[in-house]
Amino acid sequence: MKADLTIKFNFKNVIGAKMKVIIIGCTHAGLVAAKEILAIHPETAVTIYERTNGFSFASAGIFLYLNHSINHLADTFASSPEKLRALGIKVCDNHNVLQVDPKQQTILAADMAKETIIADHYDRLIIATGANVRLPAIKGIDNPHVLLCKNYQQIKQVIKLAQNRQRIAIVGGGYVGIGLAESFINNGHQVQLFQSHQQILNNYFNQSTALRITHLLEEHGVKIQLKTQVAKFFEEKDQTLKIETDKGTFLADMVVVCTGFVPNTRLLKDQLKTDSRGALLLNNYLQTSDSKIYAAGDCAAVHFNPTNELTYIPLASNAIRQGKIVAHNIFKNSYPYVGTQATSALELFDHYWATTGLTIENAKRHQLNVFEATLTTKLLPNYLHSEAELTISLVYNRDNRRILGAQLDSNTNLIQAINTISLAIQNHNTIDDLAFVDMFFQPVFNQSFNYLNQVAQKAIRQEREAGFDQSRFTFDF
Repeated sequence: MKADLTIKFNFKNVIGAKMKVIIIGCTHAGLVAAKEILAIHPETAVTIYERTNGFSFASAGIFLYLNHSINHLADTFASSPEKLRALGIKVCDNHNVLQVDPKQQTILAADMAKETIIADHYDRLIIATGANVRLPAIKGIDNPHVLLCKNYQQIKQVIKLAQNRQRIAIVGGGYVGIGLAESFINNGHQVQLFQSHQQILNNYFNQSTALRITHLLEEHGVKIQLKTQVAKFFEEKDQTLKIETDKGTFLADMVVVCTGFVPNTRLLKDQLKTDSRGALLLNNYLQTSDSKIYAAGDCAAVHFNPTNELTYIPLASNAIRQGKIVAHNIFKNSYPYVGTQATSALELFDHYWATTGLTIENAKRHQLNVFEATLTTKLLPNYLHSEAELTISLVYNRDNRRILGAQLDSNTNLIQAINTISLAIQNHNTIDDLAFVDMFFQPVFNQSFNYLNQVAQKAIRQEREAGFDQSRFTFDF
């Protein structure tokens, strides 16, 4: 269910007034919010407080850099203090916000360059503090050869240390861990990946898709240890790291810990409502439990449409959309947040993977009456002898036939199609809707029925054969 935050917004002719807005954190969400505020109300006084001088860094830049797609890691910064000042934004970089006083609508921040404390006042405050790497309880995690991989400084350390280390261990089988495994293997390293769950990418892909990704990684030389708990790191005299697990001891020259993220909300602890993870709870307009304070990005919980509940899903796509929306709502609550399907994608060894909504396993954990239709097919008609093929799995609720999720993988780039399924979930579309939605046909692009039509038609066939035929269509697919 959505957060029960009954907030009244006392709107007193804010539009056109000289409003003072403070944004804490120049993350993806903070940067987008600042630019959008000035685009719609250029008279607004906007101040950004950021602990570093690197603004809106794309952590995926490490993969682009290691795979030689970009020449400089810093190229993935979306902006800089200088660029934002040129737009008329007051930028306080290298400033660490120490305290927020919601009653007085003030903040205290440390100027780390001048070593002074300053106070500032806001009419509206936007929290965009992002997330930190979740640190597992592993002894020896403070070893200098055990690194994290989230912000620019951490990633620079990873790249520098890897230049002189051959054997690299990765702890965590999410997107970051998988991307690093590919990048390091491509650069000639020996890579071993440890995952505590029974599959990699367990938050995103079903077991069968994850198994195909696992096999692809192993075919390229990545050694994967599933259902393995790492307990301790300790260093030998030759700087070799020993990794103690419940499955034995392993050796490495360096370790990168990629075990997920936690919201960075310690600054507002006990002042604003949060969930059990510490993620800020927001209403439909991205207001916190204080009507003058909004939030966007990885510091906040989001509404997950497939289960109609609040959860924590730290994705850049959510942050960017929320940053845009919150920029409007600080003036007037007019743009409700439509929620998320946690849509995401991955390119790995020239193969493409995408997901949205619930996997079949996660849907069952939510005790939903679900089923899955899986289609493997050629992209084009057989007479064109194309090698392009794909597998798509569609998850749906058998009670109301609504689409709840999908996973797609292909040897050609078809992953934009997952956005269509995301929209179908958001709009509560059924397998019957998707079966005959209008999609073009040209033999050089697709088959007579698009593969999205086909997988929905397969789902309808399954329901009919199982005796659950509730389709409004009578076609014999």
